[in-house]
Amino acid sequence: MAGSAGTPGTPRVLRAMNDRAALDLLLEHGPLSRTRIGKLTGLSKPTASQLLARLEAAGLVLATGTTEGRPGPGAQLYEVNPAAAYAAGLDVTPERILAAVADITGRTVGSYELPTPGRRPAHPVARQVTDALDGAVKAAGLARDDVHRLVIGTPGAFDPNTGRLRYASHLPGWHTPALLDELAAALPMPVEYENDVNLVALAEQRLGAARGHEDFVLLWNEGGLGAALVLGGRLHRGWTGGAGEVGFLPVPGAPLVRQVTKANSGGYQELAGSQAIPQLARDIGMTNIPSGPYAEAAATLVERAAGEDTVLNRLLLQTYATRLATGLASLVSVLDPELVVLSGASLTSGGEVLRALVQDELEELAASRPRLVVGDVREHPVLRGALESALATTRDEVFDTSR
Repeated sequence: MAGSAGTPGTPRVLRAMNDRAALDLLLEHGPLSRTRIGKLTGLSKPTASQLLARLEAAGLVLATGTTEGRPGPGAQLYEVNPAAAYAAGLDVTPERILAAVADITGRTVGSYELPTPGRRPAHPVARQVTDALDGAVKAAGLARDDVHRLVIGTPGAFDPNTGRLRYASHLPGWHTPALLDELAAALPMPVEYENDVNLVALAEQRLGAARGHEDFVLLWNEGGLGAALVLGGRLHRGWTGGAGEVGFLPVPGAPLVRQVTKANSGGYQELAGSQAIPQLARDIGMTNIPSGPYAEAAATLVERAAGEDTVLNRLLLQTYATRLATGLASLVSVLDPELVVLSGASLTSGGEVLRALVQDELEELAASRPRLVVGDVREHPVLRGALESALATTRDEVFDTSR
């Protein structure tokens, strides 16, 4: 019926659209004056004033300071109220769960790391998740009920057809059939689950090297080798959530791996994954191989090779680049993306030197020639992506003033 709430073009809907536009501008630009908001949105001064009064009454914006050197109400600055809502993210690995809480502006207000070593968890997964979340909530000075939404990032993916975690046999305790029901019962807020590499792609799309790009592939190499596929601006997850599990990809130069789900590995992982880099260094005659976890050793070797121009370092990087390009050639031949983002410590530690080598190799191996870039989101990218995902939905819900 014309004029009813929710009908496109009605005053209520138009007000809500203007409200959301103003809130998005405040998130992007920081504190703005009424005059500046009016110019950016195309609204008149009276309409901008009514909008800000409405958002302030709803608790969505705060008056904060004035423009220096300008008297009068036009100098008043406004910002999004950080306490309007909170969202949380979890980054899960076999060794630990990293949790963080962010306010509605995206600022992290509390974080916590829960160690989870061993093949047999000391506590059920639902207890681990709540303990990690509660640690971050406590660090933020909040209560669990203050969190509007939680996004959990894990290796592999929860199959939407069965609800069970797939492609991550190395994650102990996360494969029980009742896990999602147990987590839903333990947590008071809506919970979403996403593949960890997909979350890195979201972080790069919103904050980093893939901003403004609708079609790109993100190749991740750290604890495992994986990819995220963004097509038409949206993540492509596949029928079972396994799109991008390229570590299982059969590739030339590596033995054919059978029963890959039991091995939790495949040809591309064996050829170019982080665990292959220390062995590659030994094979070419390097002797100063870092000890410790293979992902850290791999990143150290790649960083050292990119920073010190020696015969062996050049050989290490060139061989590694060829191995990376071997798998990438299959991806870009099928997907023809605009951009490939290299992420994860075993890739980003090589910087521009490794990127250029992979670009050259890929142009030799594939007809499609996307541009390669190094990822910008380096600090806890999975967690940052989880927070960005949780915040996007939270903002859609909290900023909707049409209801």
